[in-house]
Amino acid sequence: FKSKFIHFPKHRKMKLIARCALLILPLQLPSIHSFNLPSKTSSRSALPKPLFTSNRELQIAARNVVLLHEKKKSSSLALRSSPEVVNEAEPSIKIVEGFGKGIMKDLKTKLPHYKSDFSDGLNIKTLSAIFFLFFACLAPAVAFGGLMGITTGGQIGTIEMIACSAISGMIYSLSSGQPLTIIGSTGPVLAFTAVLYKFSQRIGLPFLPLYTWVGLWTSGLLAISSFFSLSNLVLYFTRFTDEIFGLLISSIFIYEALRDLFGLYKNPFVPLSTALLSSSIALITFGTATTLKKLRKSPYFVKRLRNLLADFAPTIGVVTGVVAAKWVHARYGFEGALQLLAVPSQFTTTCGRAWKVPLLDLPVWARWGAFVPALMSTVLLFMDQNITVRLVNSSKHKLKKKFGMNLDMLVISILVAGASMFGLPWLVAATVRSLAHVSALTNFEQDGETISSMTETRVSGFTIHAAIGAAILFLRPLLSTIPVAVLMGLFLYLGVGGIQGNEMATRIALLVTDPEKRPNDPWVTKIEVMKTHLFTGIQIAALTAMVAVKNSSIGVLFPVIIALLAPLRIILEKVGLFSKEELEVLDSE
Repeated sequence: FKSKFIHFPKHRKMKLIARCALLILPLQLPSIHSFNLPSKTSSRSALPKPLFTSNRELQIAARNVVLLHEKKKSSSLALRSSPEVVNEAEPSIKIVEGFGKGIMKDLKTKLPHYKSDFSDGLNIKTLSAIFFLFFACLAPAVAFGGLMGITTGGQIGTIEMIACSAISGMIYSLSSGQPLTIIGSTGPVLAFTAVLYKFSQRIGLPFLPLYTWVGLWTSGLLAISSFFSLSNLVLYFTRFTDEIFGLLISSIFIYEALRDLFGLYKNPFVPLSTALLSSSIALITFGTATTLKKLRKSPYFVKRLRNLLADFAPTIGVVTGVVAAKWVHARYGFEGALQLLAVPSQFTTTCGRAWKVPLLDLPVWARWGAFVPALMSTVLLFMDQNITVRLVNSSKHKLKKKFGMNLDMLVISILVAGASMFGLPWLVAATVRSLAHVSALTNFEQDGETISSMTETRVSGFTIHAAIGAAILFLRPLLSTIPVAVLMGLFLYLGVGGIQGNEMATRIALLVTDPEKRPNDPWVTKIEVMKTHLFTGIQIAALTAMVAVKNSSIGVLFPVIIALLAPLRIILEKVGLFSKEELEVLDSE
C-alpha cells in the first residue's frame, strides 16, 4: 500500500490521512499534537465519536496531521516572519526560486484581496491616517529635497522630490504587494546621491547622465532580484538587523529636527526671539501630538473619543502649531520672522533644466563603468526596501492579507528606472513613515496597548500621495504659509515614535539604569545582564560604523555595512560568543 500511496494525487492523500485522523483522535484529548491509539474494541460502536464531520473539519484535520508529519527540527536561522509559514512545521522558503515564481506567488496571494484593499479603507481610521501622513510625507519630501538640491548643485531639488513622491507613491500604493509601506527618500539614499555627485565632479563627468545610467543599471539588478525571489533572503534576518537599521533612520529624523532648531541659535542673522519662538512652536506641535496619542491609554473620556483624538493627534498637533504661530503674529507681530515652508512658485525643475536627462552625453566607457556604483546602490535600495517591509510585516501587527516582497521589489525597480530617466530621486520604503502609517491604521483592544487588528488598505497610501500632488499643483500659496518649525516638531514626533518599541533603544537605557530599578524584561531576568550589555554594545558599534562610513570619503561603501549586519549576527552564534538560549532571549521575534 505504501508503494502505491506515494503516487496518489495530493487531494486523495489528504483525504486518506484525514480519515486515519478520525480514528486515532479521541474526543477527550485537548490537543492534536499529542494523542494515543484507542484501545482494542470488539464492536464498531465502541470506537470514539468522530471529532470532525464536515468537509472543512476534514481539511483542517488533514492539514494538521501533514504538518506534524513534515515537522523538522528548526535551525537557528529558521524563518522569523514568512508569509507562507503558518507554524514551525512548514518547510523553509528557498532564497532563490525559478524565474518569476516568487512574483506569481505574490500575485496569487494579493489579487484575491485587491477589492477589499479599497472597501476596507472607507472609514474614519483611514481618514485620520491620511491627514497625519499627508504632513508626515510632505515634510520629509521638502526637507530632503532641499538637502538634495544643496548636495547636487540644484540639479535635483525640492520640486523633483515632491513630484516623484506624489507620482511614485500613487503607483506603488496601487500595485505593490504591501500597500501599508510608504515610499520616499531616505537618509542613506540621500547620502549615496551626494557621494555620487562629488565623484562625478572629481572625475569631470556630467552628474545627471551618470546618475541616470547608475539608476538604469540599479533598476535592472533589482528586477533580476525580484524575478529570482532574492527578497526571500530578508526572511532569514532577525531583530538584530531590524533594530540597528530602524534606530539609524529614527535618529536621522531627530537629528535633522534638532540641527535645524539649534542652528537658529548659532546663526548671527537670526534674532534670539525668532530662535526661541521657532523652538516653542516645534515643541507645541510635538507636545500636542504626543500628549493626545497617549490619551488612548488614559481613563479620561469615553473609549470612542479617546481613540478619535489619538488617531488625529499628529494632525491636531500640526494645526495647533500653525494656529499658535498665527496668534503670536496677531498679538506681537513675530510671525514674519519665522522661516516658512519653501515651496517653488512654479512647477518646473529646480535649476531650469529639461525634465528628460540626455543619456548620450555620457561617454560610452562611463555608461559601462556606471555598473560599479550601481552595485552599491542596488545593495542599498535592496536592503532599505526589504528591511522596512520586514518591519511592516512583523507578526505583532497581526496582518491578515499577507504580503509580497518580490512584487514590491519589481515595482521599485520600475519606479527607479522611470525616476532615473527624468532626473528624479530614487524612492524606496521609508522606515519611519511606513511604521507611522502602520501605527495610524492599527486598531487596539480596550487597554489601548494590545493590537486587535490592522486596517489593511490601499486607500490611505494612494490618497496621501494624490493630495501631495494636488497641493503642489494648486495649493502652493497656502503651503508656503506653514512655519518650518511646525514641520520640525512633526519630525521629532516621527523620530521619537520610531524609537518607541525598539528594544535596542530600551537596552541602551539599561546601560545606565540603577540595578535595583531594572525592569523585569527577559534580557534582565533570564540571562546574565553582562551578556545583554555585550549584545547591545555590538549593536552600538555596528550603528557607529554605519554612521562613520556614511559621513566619510568612502561613503559610497555605506550599503556594504548594512549588508554585513546579517552575517555578523550569524557569526555571533557560530563563534560561541552567545549561546543559542541567550540569542533566543535577545533576538527572538
